[in-house]
Amino acid sequence: MIKKEMIAMLLAGGQGSRLGVLTQKVAKPAVSFGGKYRIIDFPLSNCINSGVDTVGVLTQYQPLRLNTHIGIGIPWDLDRNVGGVTILPPYERSKGSDWYTGTANAIYQNLEYMETYNPDYVLILSGDHIYKMDYEVMLEYHKANNADITIAAMPVPIEEASRFGILITDEGNRITEFEEKPVNPRSNLASMGIYIFSFKALKEALLRMSDVPGCDFGKHIIPYCFEEGKRVFAYEYNGYWKDVGTLASYWEANMELIDIIPEFNLYEEYWKIYTKSDIIPPQYVSEEAIIDRSIVGEGTEIYGEVRNSVIGSGVVIKKGAVVKDSIIMRECVIGEDVKISKAILAENVTVGTGAVLGAGEYEKSKYDPKVYQFDLVTVGENSVIPDQVTIGKNTAIVGITVPEDYKDGELLSGDYIIKAGGMR
Repeated sequence: MIKKEMIAMLLAGGQGSRLGVLTQKVAKPAVSFGGKYRIIDFPLSNCINSGVDTVGVLTQYQPLRLNTHIGIGIPWDLDRNVGGVTILPPYERSKGSDWYTGTANAIYQNLEYMETYNPDYVLILSGDHIYKMDYEVMLEYHKANNADITIAAMPVPIEEASRFGILITDEGNRITEFEEKPVNPRSNLASMGIYIFSFKALKEALLRMSDVPGCDFGKHIIPYCFEEGKRVFAYEYNGYWKDVGTLASYWEANMELIDIIPEFNLYEEYWKIYTKSDIIPPQYVSEEAIIDRSIVGEGTEIYGEVRNSVIGSGVVIKKGAVVKDSIIMRECVIGEDVKISKAILAENVTVGTGAVLGAGEYEKSKYDPKVYQFDLVTVGENSVIPDQVTIGKNTAIVGITVPEDYKDGELLSGDYIIKAGGMR
């Protein structure tokens, strides 16, 4: 029988609806980050750096790009004969087929996969967080406490605590109460959505709660384990961790990479972040180009001006263009004399000559105020913006747009253009 001490189950099936048009055709873990990476690269790199060589990746929403990126796991040294990385989509059974309806339900549906490795411990991860963590240290902490469950946790500002699962602990860090997104939080110690379970405790809880609709770890499994008197501990983490679940947090996390002394350092030798690298030529920077405090991907050609921005691979920024405080993902083309300020352009976007993105003053979104509530211009992948148009702040654009889509050549702040094949 195959035996692994600890395997990881990486939840990567979420739609990431709060990222708006960025996740229209791609799962959130497959969204580009930091110029050359995708978000899922961070938990996968943490696994192999921590000595966890068996990872099940649970996919569901728009999985094609994610599956293609992961492949057989070569970039992360997860192409193993025994273990390695395995893509785990929902599948049809003799009793019918089920989508994954909750985080715990997804794990339950893959109980057979986990049993194949007869693990002592199972590490549950989310595929959409940016951080570096040594899971081996967390496992040692779990063992030292003879825990059934260890929950990674970190302090958050008390005014933000209601967005998280909140832990209340005793002096030995044993969790005495768990509150899922409380209105009036009594603590600021927040669950990071990273769990180590002793497999016996996990299996028992999953089987017992298998009929609960939308079974979720925070809402169902953890409370059940408390009721059963399981030993549940908090592992306090004080490093960098970011849930890039909103447009603002995604933009901020990218911008933090280009600080003079970045809080999250991509350049450390001892804890590398691995990714699938395309075979593309080096960057080209022309004589008249200006680049200031920016990350620029391979294969990118810059003839204009780039300041305080993250530029992906294969991007072309033409003469006279000025890009500031923005994220331009791979394979975009920015036309001559374009002005871009505080924008996020998804992959393969073309911006026509003389267009202005990020003009005017902030206005409330007419499209989806819960998602679009920041100064950002957000453009979905494969979109086209025509020549000489002006686009205001807090706007959303998807599709091949033409001059007629812009009244008097302008898209006002808070407005949107969602073309055929867009989000609604």
